[in-house]
Amino acid sequence: MKGLFLFAFLALPLAAERDFLTADEADQIRETSQDPNARLKLYVHFAKQRLDLAKTLLAKDKAGRSILVHDALDDYAHIIDALDDVVDDALKHQTDLKAGLALVKAGEEQMLADLEKIRDSHPKDVARYDFALTQAIETTSDSLDLSKQDLGKRTADVEAKDAREKKELESMNKSEEAKEKDKTQGEEKKAAEAPTGGRRKVPTLRRPGEQAPPQ
Repeated sequence: MKGLFLFAFLALPLAAERDFLTADEADQIRETSQDPNARLKLYVHFAKQRLDLAKTLLAKDKAGRSILVHDALDDYAHIIDALDDVVDDALKHQTDLKAGLALVKAGEEQMLADLEKIRDSHPKDVARYDFALTQAIETTSDSLDLSKQDLGKRTADVEAKDAREKKELESMNKSEEAKEKDKTQGEEKKAAEAPTGGRRKVPTLRRPGEQAPPQ
């Protein structure tokens, strides 16, 4: 089974921008859209798979492994970020996440230990994926800290952040509306000041106050 999993990921196209989930994984996530705890369980599972892939690649000194290790770790970090987004969204809706967070906490503790082992083993090609490895460690550490946090405090922090973002969005919208209003008023003013029909006034040779001769 592990061999098939490894082959599937090695067959993925290498690109600058790519989805961090396979099509099948994305379908599984969509199927759990109404159950945050089930979604968290899937994300932890997918994160472990990416980390297992990196460990399998690092166990064999083969040419070209560095880009695959990099991508596995990069996808791993994105999955952890997605996991945290699920938690924050569920907390905003007052969802009970005790079961899901217990899985997250246990999974992240083990994965963080595995990532630190990779770092401490100093692979010879680590320079090629050091940034991705560092990001994976920091992302997991931050997420684990959140998982250990009191749910009441985390919920309050999430709500405060949501309120700030809404306020910033409203401020940006008002600023754009004000700019559009100023632009419209400026165009209307120019139109009002322009001579009728858009023609220039014909110059006259009469002195100021001099009347035109009767026709």
